[in-house]
Amino acid sequence: MANNKSEESDAALIARAKKDPEAFGLLYERYVDSIYNYIYYRTSNHHEAEDLTARTFYRALKQIPRYKDRGAPYSAFLYRIAHNLVANWYRDNSQRQFISFDELVVTMLRREDPSIIAEDKAQKKDDRDMLLRMVRRLPPDRQQLLVLKFAEQMSNVEIGQVMGRTEGAIKSLYHRTLVALREELAKERGEDHEENKR
Repeated sequence: MANNKSEESDAALIARAKKDPEAFGLLYERYVDSIYNYIYYRTSNHHEAEDLTARTFYRALKQIPRYKDRGAPYSAFLYRIAHNLVANWYRDNSQRQFISFDELVVTMLRREDPSIIAEDKAQKKDDRDMLLRMVRRLPPDRQQLLVLKFAEQMSNVEIGQVMGRTEGAIKSLYHRTLVALREELAKERGEDHEENKR
């Protein structure tokens, strides 16, 4: 049976790419869509996402001769490069909001607790807008966690590898993030209700 190169492990492709940069193309094909999606969710801009994705893989290719397997998947290495490039992009463009989650936030909270999102159409839009404002105010690591969990649908173990934290630390951060969002949403709903009564 012929060996299918697309089925090669990341480790085998990395070893080949250290000698033959063209082998890096297979790693690129394997991960380009995931990295692009991750960056797009962070920037909400197709052109910037394309540019930052290209820069992510350019940096990864330059670092391939020195790359050492430290037990995390190669994708975690790529996500870290992408995260750093996005963080630099926001620092350079500080007037931009950090992230646009749009329906991602609604999907996240509906999955966690269906009662958190109102059934009324007007209330749903207000809730979504409120949630987006709240998520944008979260620290960057919590925003990154939500993108990896809900846009990339990664497990806590995978998120931990990307963010350089233990699975337990990711579970704890995720729980604290959801609790904070729920409390903030309840508080904002309460304030809106009080204003409407005046």
